Amino acid sequence: MTTAPPTSDLSDEVRAELDDRYGRRTSGPRRRWAWIVTGAVAVALVGYFGWSTVAQSIDAVDVDNTAFRLIDPHTVSVEFQVTLRRGAAVTCAIEAQDTDHGIVGWRIVQYPADDAHSRRFTETIPTVAEATTGLATSCWIP
Repeated sequence: MTTAPPTSDLSDEVRAELDDRYGRRTSGPRRRWAWIVTGAVAVALVGYFGWSTVAQSIDAVDVDNTAFRLIDPHTVSVEFQVTLRRGAAVTCAIEAQDTDHGIVGWRIVQYPADDAHSRRFTETIPTVAEATTGLATSCWIP
């Protein structure tokens, strides 16, 4: 059995040949920079997607229909609650529908800014035919 000479006794050419044969590589500055750049890109992407998620949720408006009441064959009253950021004005689309979910009346209503996080509203909608339901379909910050 022979013993291999210590690596310090090998010439650079022999060491390179053995490293190439057995798949050994030395980590040089080029590889280190590749990891640094990859890490920086990953951090930038996580930051971008995190900020875009937060930015979209800042102006999000949640609308919950709480009740509707048929006043007469040509009028519906709709009650709903809007949750949005404090101090923002809001605009809502409200509609009345018949039995086939056809729109028989609608309104766009603007509400001024308020310090409340959740606000309740009641609106009356005139209809062209008898309605079976009334609802706030969407609200947004103008």
